[in-house]
Amino acid sequence: MKFDAVYYEPDSLNYPLGKQLKENYGSLPWIAIENHNAIQEMREKPNAEFARMKRNLIVGTRKTHKYTENHKVSDYLVPYTSSGCTAMCLYCYLVCNYNKCAYLRLFVNREQMLDRLIKRSKTAGRELTFEIGSNSDLVLENTITENLLYTIPRFAKEGSGRLTFPTKFHMVDSLLDLPHEGKVIFRMSVNPQPLIKRVELGTSDLKQRITAVNNMCQAGYPCGILIAPVILCENWKELYTELFEELKEGLTEKARSQLFLEIILMTYSYVHRAINGEAFPGLPDLYDKEMMTGRGRGRYCYRIEERDKAESYLRTEIKRILGDVPILYIS
Repeated sequence: MKFDAVYYEPDSLNYPLGKQLKENYGSLPWIAIENHNAIQEMREKPNAEFARMKRNLIVGTRKTHKYTENHKVSDYLVPYTSSGCTAMCLYCYLVCNYNKCAYLRLFVNREQMLDRLIKRSKTAGRELTFEIGSNSDLVLENTITENLLYTIPRFAKEGSGRLTFPTKFHMVDSLLDLPHEGKVIFRMSVNPQPLIKRVELGTSDLKQRITAVNNMCQAGYPCGILIAPVILCENWKELYTELFEELKEGLTEKARSQLFLEIILMTYSYVHRAINGEAFPGLPDLYDKEMMTGRGRGRYCYRIEERDKAESYLRTEIKRILGDVPILYIS
């Protein structure tokens, strides 16, 4: 993966991963910073620079380790080895948190984080599932850090319960032969290919994602699919029906037999509109004033009646095309 520069906290070079990154990217400019959360040079850049900002790699240590309760696929959302991403999905929820500074940040104190996670898993009193990919895309990150190659075998050997993470990327070959012991739930996020091409910039295409699910399932990982986010654009019904048909055609029998679905309708925001309008002026504006309403400060979601109609249509088409595949939730 190509980057223009590395911004780093000097202390990060005291960790094995920090040293490895310095060796791997030693030909790039390395710019010392006090804190990965407060890079003034980045904060002052205009929104139009959003895509170029994503060509910088930020290296530091994670200081915040608060686990957040979750009641969907996992019991807890766990801050882990990265935040942000190099992709540029026009609806990215990380932009709501980081604004235009949603670039990829790598946290090199992975030993500390995994030690804490394993200890929590073994002292919980019951088997828990920990979501470790809520702040970034760990499959993408793994191509830079090999953090999944470190995390999966160690948790499989020492941890209790399960880990899970979602992805929009297909680069899973290095994960296939890892000793995971069935303790890692792999979840692929999908959308219709026309939306991937225009809205999920810099991610893997749909066929690649489907192949990755098949390969991970064949390797023994429990696998699920996120239909996320559902975007109620002009011809959304046709697009999502076609998506379900492609899943039926492309997924192996083994994958379909143990599949589960999660469905999330899109939330958008004023921040997205401001950044996208300047950084990607020729791409779609996902805000629809007729179908959307306010949801908290500066955010928009689909109106209740539109969400209800969408849920009814999606459930009907999934049942018709994919059969009795479990739908864990629609949100």
